Parts: sequence; structure tokens; C-alpha cells
Amino acid sequence: MDLFSSETSGKAPAPLAERLRPQRIDEMVGQQHLLGEKGILRRLIEQDQLTSAIFWGPPGTGKTTLARVIAQTTRSYFVAFSAVLQGVKDIREVVAKAQQERNYYGRRTLLFIDEIHRFNKAQQDALLPWVENGDIILIGATTENPSFEVNSALLSRSKVFVLEPLAAEDIKKLLNRALSSQEGLSEQHLTIDDGAITFIAEQSHGDARSALNSLEVAAATATGKTILQSDAAAAMQKAPILYDKGAEEHYNVISAFIKSMRGSDPDGSIYWLARMIEAGEDPLFIARRMVIFASEDVGNADPRALQIAVSAQQAVHFIGLPEGRIPLAQAVTYLATAPKSNAAYVAIGEAQKEVRQSGALPVPHHLRNAPTGLMKELGYGKDYQYAHNHENSVVTQKHLPEALGDTSYYRPKESGYEKTIRERLDWWASQRVKQDEEKETGD
Repeated sequence: MDLFSSETSGKAPAPLAERLRPQRIDEMVGQQHLLGEKGILRRLIEQDQLTSAIFWGPPGTGKTTLARVIAQTTRSYFVAFSAVLQGVKDIREVVAKAQQERNYYGRRTLLFIDEIHRFNKAQQDALLPWVENGDIILIGATTENPSFEVNSALLSRSKVFVLEPLAAEDIKKLLNRALSSQEGLSEQHLTIDDGAITFIAEQSHGDARSALNSLEVAAATATGKTILQSDAAAAMQKAPILYDKGAEEHYNVISAFIKSMRGSDPDGSIYWLARMIEAGEDPLFIARRMVIFASEDVGNADPRALQIAVSAQQAVHFIGLPEGRIPLAQAVTYLATAPKSNAAYVAIGEAQKEVRQSGALPVPHHLRNAPTGLMKELGYGKDYQYAHNHENSVVTQKHLPEALGDTSYYRPKESGYEKTIRERLDWWASQRVKQDEEKETGD
């Protein structure tokens, strides 16, 4: 039995996820950036021009399914290989067969290696010469970052395709297909209520295999002809939480989350974070709200807050759930306990209001660019004071349009690092007064 066999021993049927595995590109859901009408991977597969490639993505996103699609559509000799079960000896046998296919039949060999990150350096090195000379077109599948898990020489000869977790709507399509398909559960004549299908789709966190496995259990244990949310919750061993991502409770919870951080309450903040994670909220949505909060509510009171929030977003995108909850928790507790200031948020709001009211006020002549002789003759750039040529890099010139005078938008607070900024601005102001006084004395 190979990786793509849909039969199991005896008379027991294959798992639902295996029975529904797509055979053609058009049967796949999600991954539109690769498999859409203009997707590069779709074109390469349909034209049978795929070069060595690494499919990188979380479990249940279609890596093995893509290999099966390629196996069904390619004119090449296709070999499926498991990095867990097979080693260098098996590679040599594949290579020998590949050379025969190339020499006698003019066919390429596509070697699919599932979980290629399980191969050690020696096993990966054994592939390199045959990939390099074209005897083998390698297709590797991995849940780990290939930059760390695949030899650089092998990686440089492969195109990495990143597969994203499936959206909840895509998973719903798969679940409905499973209920209506002859290969699926159509003989059971089951329906599923909206709460149940939404619960499975969201709690699967983009993993199609997990969603289909849960549906199969729910269908087997449902007491009636309709799969209810309680059946889905029992199948997934998760309690449903009141949190409709498209309705009021969604906004209530995210509001409580933001306000808890703003109120410098790490316990409340971490609780509402947990509520969102357990309810199946998109972790990147949470991270985006934290990045906004870091600038809007912490600002320059702690400039590191934005760095930490962005790092958390990158970490969650990199590792996904469930481990992604850890950097989220670290960042949330940091933001909740950081000194707070909305001065930058207020400043941009007031400045934009001014622009909308007063329009495009003229740029002062001394601040204008003067790339031509005529513009210099007109006084553009004249009297500009280059800050670095002055003591302490402080200048007395104005930088706002003349009509705005000494208007102030950014008013730092006495909180965290903004206290230092306020002291610096006050000191600069005193230096400007001093320079003006000295200028008047000199005159």
C-alpha cells in the first residue's frame, strides 16, 4: 500500500478525509494564490512543467493532496515516498528506476517525499546529485520552515510554495461536500445545522483533515438525522463558546480585550485573549488589534510596545495555533502593563482635521526644495537652517505653514518614555528662546 491508496485492509472503509481527497485541481478548495485561475502552481501542473518544489504549510492544508493531483495529471513516472518509513537504501532504488525511465522511456520521475523535514542531512544529501542532474524532480511536503529543515543546496534547487490554513468558508464547502457526496456520507441522509458546521469549521483552525474527521465522528454519534452543535462539540471534545464572529458577541469580546489592556489589567486582558482563542477567532485578527493598540494606546510611552506587537504577529503567522497563543500571551501582558499614552493617536487626528479644514497651505519658502537656478532666485530654500550646523542641533526656524503659527499637535504625557520626550521638547524650546535672545542682543 502506498501513500495514495484509498483502500485499507479488510472491509473497513477508508477515513472520510481520505475518501474525499480531490483528484483534480478544480476539486480543491483554498490556496487561491497558488491554484486560482492565474495561480503559478496551477499553470505549472496543467502544463506538466513543475520543477523541484517544497510544499510548506500547516497540517491539513493540502500538501499531500497536491501531490496526488500531480500524480493524476503528470505524464511523468510518479513515486510516493515517506521520510518516516524509508531511507537512503530506498532512495537508491528509486534513483535506479528513475534512470531507467529517463534512458528507455524518456520520462521524468517525480519523487514525492512526505514530511521531508524528517530526513537527516545524509539522507537529503543523497538526493542532491539526482535532483541536480534532472533524474528526479523532487516534491517535498513539510510543516516545518524549509529554511531550517532542508539543506541549503537542495533548497536552492527547489521552489518553495507556501500553503495557508484554509478559511472557515472553505472548510464549510468541504463539510457540505462530504454530506452530499457518494464517497462521503450521502447514504446516511444527514443534514447539519448552521451552528454545528460553523463550530467545526472555526475550531478546525484551517485544518481540513481535522474538520472532516470531526464531521465523521459527529455523524456516527448524532442521535437524529441532523448534526447539532452539541454533536459537533462532543466530536471535537470542545465546549461551544458564545462568540459569533459576525455578530454582537464578537464585538463585545474584542472590546473587553482592548479595554482591559488600556486599563492596564493583565489578568482581564489574558482572559479575553483566551476567550477569543477558545472560540476559534483568527489569531492574526487578534494580533492586528494588538499592533494598533501598541501605537494608539501605548505609543511613545513605551516605543518597544509596537516592536513586541509586530513580533507577536510575525510569530503567530510563522507558527500558527496552538503554539501561537504563547507569543500572543507574552505580547498581551506586555501591552497591558506598559505605560500608556494616546498622544501620537491624538496628534495625527488633530493634524488630519486641520488639513481637512485649511486645505493645502503653502510650504514655507525656506523649507522648499530648490533643484533649479530659477527656484533659488525665487528664494526657495533660502534661509533654511541645517540643524546639524547648530549647537545641540537646535534651530529656531518654523516648520509649519505660516497660517498655523505655533500650533501644537503632539503633546507628550508624563507617562513612561514620553516623560523623557516632554523634557527634551521643553529643553529644546528653552534653547530656541536663548538663541532668539542672543540674536536680539547681537543685533
